[in-house]
Parts: sequence; structure tokens; C-alpha cells
Amino acid sequence: MNLKSTLGILRITGILEGFSWIALLVTMTLKYAFEMPEPNVLVGKIHGFLFIGYVVLVLLVAIDKKWGNKTTMWCIIASFLPFGTFVADAKILKNA
Repeated sequence: MNLKSTLGILRITGILEGFSWIALLVTMTLKYAFEMPEPNVLVGKIHGFLFIGYVVLVLLVAIDKKWGNKTTMWCIIASFLPFGTFVADAKILKNA
């Protein structure tokens, strides 16, 4: 994975976004089941930042690699699905 390319940065961001989604699930449980909202505030901000970064990077890589609409949309849809960025990395980004 080349971290000097936008594709490499996208792959890393996707993996981090996926882990932040898992962390968000944990903190949402803490917030609603145990009335501990504090961890959710920080993790929510981190997840939001990574989510926006992932979508922006998908668009930049799509332009750079001249992806079609189908590939671009699948990568964006993956950011909304549980574990979707992990699947997108394995099925789309790894082979790009």
C-alpha cells in the first residue's frame, strides 16, 4: 500500500473509518444503555471526520483513476454500511 498515493491514503482512511464505526457502536451502547454520553461525543467527532474524509477521498480517487459511476457509488455506499469500508477495501480498492 503506497501511502504517497491518494488510493493508499483512501485505503487507510477506509480502514480507520471502519474501526471508528465499531467504536461508535460501543460508545452508543454506553450512551443509551448505561447513560454515559461522554465517550460518544469524542468518538462521534472522530468518526464524522473520518467519514467525510473517506467520501472526499473516494471522489478524488475516482477522478484520478477515472472510475466509472458504479465503482464510485459502491465505495460511497460502503461508507454507510456496517463493515462496508472493509469490504470495499478488499473487493474494490485493493485491486484498483
